[in-house]
Amino acid sequence: MEEYAREPCPWRIVDDCGGAFTMGCLGGAVFQSIKGFRNAPSGISHRLMGSLAAIKQRSPIIAGNFAVWGGMFSTIDCTLVHFRQKEDPWNSIISGAATGGILAARSGLPTMVGSAVVGGVLLALIEGIGIMVTRLTADQFRPASPIMEDPGQLGRPPNVQ
Repeated sequence: MEEYAREPCPWRIVDDCGGAFTMGCLGGAVFQSIKGFRNAPSGISHRLMGSLAAIKQRSPIIAGNFAVWGGMFSTIDCTLVHFRQKEDPWNSIISGAATGGILAARSGLPTMVGSAVVGGVLLALIEGIGIMVTRLTADQFRPASPIMEDPGQLGRPPNVQ
């Protein structure tokens, strides 16, 4: 049985792309609201209007970038699942590296390699933390082994010399 229920592969791409767009929209709105508030002229009404203008201007761009990353990552992940015939952390790590490299391809080979390394390392860290958390929580719910006592010692005080 899988660790968590995921959509089958063709639908997973759409699901992940939409989820990434939503995260980019929300995170971009929070970040841009702070940035617009700080960079606006003084006065609360100017700052609020600056915050709103920054959200409307930049948040959709950030959300679109997140959606592109999420869609490409899921497409590569599904391709690896198809060819390797198994789902394991290596698929995510390779997908992160490939996505980072592909998205940086227009910047030249050194930047592409650097982005691929960063993408792979980040996904390796995420997968490693996920595995660690899963193991820690699994140990928490494992029943404790009973302490075996010698039936002859029940009710007697311990041997003290």
